Amino acid sequence: MKFAILMTLFAAASAFSPAFAPASRSNSALNVERREVFSTIAASTATATLFAASPALADGAKSTATKTRARGVYGGRIANLSKAVNAGDFGAVVAEKNAFVLFNSGAIVSSKQADAIDSTNAIFAAIRSQDKSALKKSYDAYCKKFDINALPDLTNDSQAQGYSNDYDFRVGTKAGKIYVR
Repeated sequence: MKFAILMTLFAAASAFSPAFAPASRSNSALNVERREVFSTIAASTATATLFAASPALADGAKSTATKTRARGVYGGRIANLSKAVNAGDFGAVVAEKNAFVLFNSGAIVSSKQADAIDSTNAIFAAIRSQDKSALKKSYDAYCKKFDINALPDLTNDSQAQGYSNDYDFRVGTKAGKIYVR
């Protein structure tokens, strides 16, 4: 990146440097050398690139749609761990660690994220200590505090409409069913 900027500035500076022409050359606008044309084009392109390029700004938008999607996708994965937690399967919970991280960052508002991270840390502290009762207690508290529920099972409901387009997060899940007459 620094090299590209340096080369751009060099091209711009060399385009405006004086050209030493032979004495017999005329100064008409039609009589220009190829070198001058290309250096002018390079300088103007470099200047346009330098001033027209804007930096990428990621705002980390948390709209209602992105929160709902994170709650549905990652909250559903967390809710599906209830059988593993009740059975004391630490490996299944560890395998879904990313679901906790993504749920905390995507579905929870910024003011409650520290609390969500602390609750997640309590779950994984119970896993590190191999304490089944502490895992169950911290998992149940986490699910209750952040209102985590599994997606509804619409597979056997003949009148259900689970999603309306292929970009919905429920496509391919138990809640993703289209009612067709």
